[in-house]
Amino acid sequence: MSLFGRKERDEIERLRAQLTPEQQEIEMLSEKISSSRSELDALKQQIESAKIELTNTINDLNIAKQDIIETNEAVLLQSFGMYVPHYSYSTTDEYKDKIAEVRTQQKELIKEDRAVAGNNDWTVNGSTSKGKKMVKDMKKLLLRAFNAECDDAIEHVRFNNIEACEKKIQASADAISKLGTIMTISIRQHYVDLKLNELRLVHEYQVKKQDEKEEAKELRARQREEARVQKELEESKRKLEKEQSHYSNELEHLDAQIAAAKTDDARIALEEKRNAIVARLGDIHKQIEDVDYRVANQRAGYVYIISNIGAFGENIYKIGMTRRLDPMERVDELGDASVPFNFDVHAMIFTDDAPGLESALHSAFENRKLNFINKRREFFAVSLDEIKQVVYQNYDKTVEFVDVAPAEQYRQSLLLKSSNS
Repeated sequence: MSLFGRKERDEIERLRAQLTPEQQEIEMLSEKISSSRSELDALKQQIESAKIELTNTINDLNIAKQDIIETNEAVLLQSFGMYVPHYSYSTTDEYKDKIAEVRTQQKELIKEDRAVAGNNDWTVNGSTSKGKKMVKDMKKLLLRAFNAECDDAIEHVRFNNIEACEKKIQASADAISKLGTIMTISIRQHYVDLKLNELRLVHEYQVKKQDEKEEAKELRARQREEARVQKELEESKRKLEKEQSHYSNELEHLDAQIAAAKTDDARIALEEKRNAIVARLGDIHKQIEDVDYRVANQRAGYVYIISNIGAFGENIYKIGMTRRLDPMERVDELGDASVPFNFDVHAMIFTDDAPGLESALHSAFENRKLNFINKRREFFAVSLDEIKQVVYQNYDKTVEFVDVAPAEQYRQSLLLKSSNS
């Protein structure tokens, strides 16, 4: 129904007709402005509504991200953090005992019906006993599903996915508990915590097992090296004693020849030969004494400072020790096919306490080692001047160092590469 009658409308039209063109244009513009304002208000309302919807979507997305459990290996390797051990047992046997204890606690909770919470005030077809059985069966079903998820996480836990496995166990407990919301069935947090403890224990057990494996490997290597050194010393002494016996017999024979010599020239020639044998026997005697000393003093040996710039770059040194009579045999072993170039020796230091000097060097550069996990790797990112300083402080100032590594094969390879490019 119109707000105005016909007479009023005719009057409005008559008045409009009396308006000048400018006044009519102004009136039209006013109507357009009024219409635009209405449209603007409508757009503002739509924008506000869209903002609210966007905020809600972002919140939903953030919640969803929290529930995502990343399994991609590449992503896990890039994103894993430093795991802080929850336990500090010194042997794998202690970890195994603790794992067995945690699993026993889990079994006790299940046996005592304290692993899963549930409301027994249910009836089925009016039967309370059937209602209790239904709840019991549902609790058993949900617990079985949760245990399966936990077993999978524990079986596949590794150094780079421990956090993801923890998240998986907690998320599984939350999701399974949601399924039982209607019947107020949920996995108790105490049981979830026991599963998380089992996960961490298994992870740390694996780490300790690998560490013990590395220690056993290192021990076997040391034992083989000691056996080799012992055999080498015994063989060396046996050869020296055989040579000593040979020259002693020759000396007796010469003494007899000198006594029977008929001319001065013959006697002089025989005495010169005797003097050479006596000198050789003196050298052999000294070598035998050295071998006996090495056998008696198990700490005597060589500390070596070596580098391999073709494999590891500048200012990376391996600091180790060997008790072999020829220490270069050990250096040659290290430069086998496992590295592209041979090692260069910067210093070979014989000392009565090789383990002590080696330990002093390792301790001085504890925070400069390349491998912070396996302490038996003897590579350090230091300068040769720093090594010299520690050697001079703990040994003496007469040790000679080779400052520049020859790195012959590496440098020749660079020349060939540049000439072929």
